[in-house]
Amino acid sequence: MSLLGGIRPPIAALSALLLALAALTAFHLGKVGNESVPEAVRTSQQYFAEDGAIAMRASLDESITDLSRTATLFNAGSPVSADTVLDKLGNVYQKWRGTAVIEVKSGRLEAQRGENVPLTALDHTKLTEAGGLVPRMVRLENGETRLLTFAVLSWPGQPQKLLVASSSLRFPGVSLGKFRAIAVADATGQILSSDGLANDEQIQSDDVKEETERARKQLKKYAKIAARKTKANPLTTKEPGGGGFRGVSGSLLGPSDNGERTVVGYASLTGPEAGKGTAATALGLTVISLVGVTEDPTAVVDPFFGIVAAAVLLVIGLLAVSLLIGTVQRPLLQLFLESRRLSRGDLNRPVNRPKYGEAARIGTALERLRRQLLGESAEAQKAHHPGRGRGRIGARALLAACGALLLLWSAPLVLLLNRAGESVPVPQTLVHDQRERTDTMADRVRRALNEGHADLTSVGSLIGPATTPAEMTGILERTLTQHQRYESLYVLQENGTITARVGAAPRRPNAKAPVDEPVVLLESGNAPVIIEFAAAPGLKGASVVGELRIDFLNSLLKRPGLGEIRVIDEKQRVIGGNNGYLAFQQLPNESMRALAAGANQKVGKGPRPSSVLLRGDHDDVADITIAAAVPMAGGGAAKPLAWTVVSWQPAKGLAIPEYNLQNRTVLAGLLGLTAALVCLGWLHIVVIRALRDLAKRAEALADGDRRTVLYPRHHDEVGAVTRSLEVVRQQLQELRRREASGTTTTAGRTGQAAQAGRN
Repeated sequence: MSLLGGIRPPIAALSALLLALAALTAFHLGKVGNESVPEAVRTSQQYFAEDGAIAMRASLDESITDLSRTATLFNAGSPVSADTVLDKLGNVYQKWRGTAVIEVKSGRLEAQRGENVPLTALDHTKLTEAGGLVPRMVRLENGETRLLTFAVLSWPGQPQKLLVASSSLRFPGVSLGKFRAIAVADATGQILSSDGLANDEQIQSDDVKEETERARKQLKKYAKIAARKTKANPLTTKEPGGGGFRGVSGSLLGPSDNGERTVVGYASLTGPEAGKGTAATALGLTVISLVGVTEDPTAVVDPFFGIVAAAVLLVIGLLAVSLLIGTVQRPLLQLFLESRRLSRGDLNRPVNRPKYGEAARIGTALERLRRQLLGESAEAQKAHHPGRGRGRIGARALLAACGALLLLWSAPLVLLLNRAGESVPVPQTLVHDQRERTDTMADRVRRALNEGHADLTSVGSLIGPATTPAEMTGILERTLTQHQRYESLYVLQENGTITARVGAAPRRPNAKAPVDEPVVLLESGNAPVIIEFAAAPGLKGASVVGELRIDFLNSLLKRPGLGEIRVIDEKQRVIGGNNGYLAFQQLPNESMRALAAGANQKVGKGPRPSSVLLRGDHDDVADITIAAAVPMAGGGAAKPLAWTVVSWQPAKGLAIPEYNLQNRTVLAGLLGLTAALVCLGWLHIVVIRALRDLAKRAEALADGDRRTVLYPRHHDEVGAVTRSLEVVRQQLQELRRREASGTTTTAGRTGQAAQAGRN
């Protein structure tokens, strides 16, 4: 018999799968809902730490790139004094706490702006060595940490100078909300900076002081743990198929205190592309976020549900397997033995015929063939109408009955049991996190637009009347290469003509620069076009213009755990998004539009972020949805745009206990359906179809068809019966030839047939 063929393997596989599914159901359905802090809350804190890591990495790399690019632009022009370099740098960028210019060879300080740069930590004799200009962290006497960034100023005939910028490791634009702390630690777990904790002058009561001290101790403790965990290979820390954040990230559960549990998220600084590091990632920094969450000790489901469901499956599975064994497997094995007996010439006993389906038909045909081997003709059997022995219930009906039994267990799990409904309690922490993370996303978009305008301003400050179009083109080429946000860069004269251009063709050619509008949004066909303008003081009325790629804006919005994200303008038209959208269309429903409009209402000093939990009582909301809307508030070139970032996601996609229970229940039902479909389908294809075909061929042989050769399809029980019938067919042909020759009598014919069968 074939290893994978025959009647036994499908039934054995079905039995094994049902036993495994019963064990899985008993052990997993009863464990849902016993967690005091839902998995969705822990995952949200992990995403929060990832947002902080992405924001810090982008800010540090942007600062390093801006300093290097500014030095490159100065080096391309005529020599200027150190004071001029720092003055122009300070007019364009306000991101550094202090800047300085020193002579590389002697280490002499030539100019300085802002706070004192810790130059004493530098060894100017090693600046020319390999890695001498790598950004480095320096700890001040007051315990604060500064990041020093370097760039070389070099002109022919003059000694080389070093441009040094000092910045603090603060989180740029990460919205913390209330009761959350965030910190950045080095590779050893030492906290370099933190935010969200009350300062000593802000503490007004002993309770606040005690809570703040406890949070600081926990930050120090988990910073060391997170720093140790982030040293692992990212590929070993993610589940198979896990995407999104390319670095090491995760969450930790802290101790419980008076019904509140600390949840910690951590993430390492990682590059924007897989396998490629940056200057910021080489610093080995880790971001840690910490928040207190109210525990919910109530269980969602009685643990006996899984045990009961598994017991019912075992009973139903036993019935289904018993039905298959009793009505399909045993009759087929019985036919195999009877057919082999006839083919060997044992014709004394009548055929033991099964009672149902195709097996009964084949058994009847075997009995007729036995009598024909004993001398009874097929014509005489037809004349006496002995009956064909067709079972009213076929093998397919028996398979359908088994499938119906298994469906009786699976269908309620898939469609009825453990439905979450519209009253699922969604942790308020998730609603707050949706708002704060959307606020961080809005600030990220605003900062990106402001950074782009600052880059154009830096370029414009280096263009003067003596700058030729070729030199302008070279400056624009370097800017386009270093910053991938631009689709097109060009210098626009006061009369609307373009002096120099790189990149794609301008979407706004032969048009004057707008007055007092550093960033404008245009509609070019069905696509939005974001154009930034920066004046070139050296050229009267001229501007440096950059057209941003809309893909750059969309790439800023791609963060897991926020669902659908849209950037809308003041008319609530969609400008960008993280997934498929139609530009300049409205938000999908009235609830989202009302949320966006409400967020833009001035409360106090201005609009404020809003978040809401939408349930099924809203006519335009089908499921429970967490939504947030955040106006792009803040200064800079992007302020006049009045854009809003809106995000929403269905709660059923979160790891909330009620939805976990529903999903696992549905999964158990689907696994039951799959097991039934695979095993019963396997049985039908390999055995039942061949059995039905064999029944027709056996009846045709019993009716007198001696010419059709019977070939077995598979080397299994049905194939063995087919081979036996082929032997019987050959024996009947031999009998007919002897009858035609007239050399045997009826009695002798019977003996010869028996002797031939025994041989």
